[in-house]
Amino acid sequence: MKYVRFLENGKIGYGILRDKEISILSGNFLDHAEETGEKTELGKVKLLSPVSPSKALCIGLNYTAHIGELDMARPEKPVVFMKPSTSLLNPEEHIVRPRQSKRVDYEAELCVVIARKAKDVRKEDALSYVFGYTVANDVTARDLQEKGGQWTICKGFDTFMPIGPYISDEVDPSHLEIESRLNGKVMQHSNTENLIFKVDFLISYLSSVMTLEKGDVILTGTPKGVSGMDAGDIIECEIEGLGILRNTVS
Repeated sequence: MKYVRFLENGKIGYGILRDKEISILSGNFLDHAEETGEKTELGKVKLLSPVSPSKALCIGLNYTAHIGELDMARPEKPVVFMKPSTSLLNPEEHIVRPRQSKRVDYEAELCVVIARKAKDVRKEDALSYVFGYTVANDVTARDLQEKGGQWTICKGFDTFMPIGPYISDEVDPSHLEIESRLNGKVMQHSNTENLIFKVDFLISYLSSVMTLEKGDVILTGTPKGVSGMDAGDIIECEIEGLGILRNTVS
């Protein structure tokens, strides 16, 4: 199914998306809410980020070709950083370039949504803790990124984590086409089969360090092809079966 969180008549709602119609749920789909029988049309609502995580765990340098374009070393274990909840951005809203940076990049990424509390999860059990998958853009102030240091500053600005447009539980994360387009021009194109550290390993690895809560997300890394964005640019991140996450830059 495809799950959405939306705003209609000033109220936040949750639903299941079928074509252009939303079947409204009694509450948050993460809480196993049921369909109410009421429906609304996709064109009549504002889509929100489908999830509002307590934390976003992000993986850097997880595609070999991207490592090469950044001139960095291939990691022996996952490179992990976090984005604050204040960086969350809805589909179609504006990515705001901070005054501290002269180059702000897009990074299309597969985003994993955790279904329930996970701690010390075995790799073979890891995918059972996944609610579904969505698209994320790991926006980065590239000129503030320290090769040998922390990345939280360059990736933690407000609006630097667009997520959406919906969550799907119908895709196989091991083989999905992933692409970004800047003003309609294809900039990134790869497949999640090229991930160095796969989804099941990442869930096991991360849950051995900290408890993953229901609704937390894991951003799994970006392919090569990153570049800067200017005011007025439109960035689209698309993953097979997960739709298009579109944002304008300001």
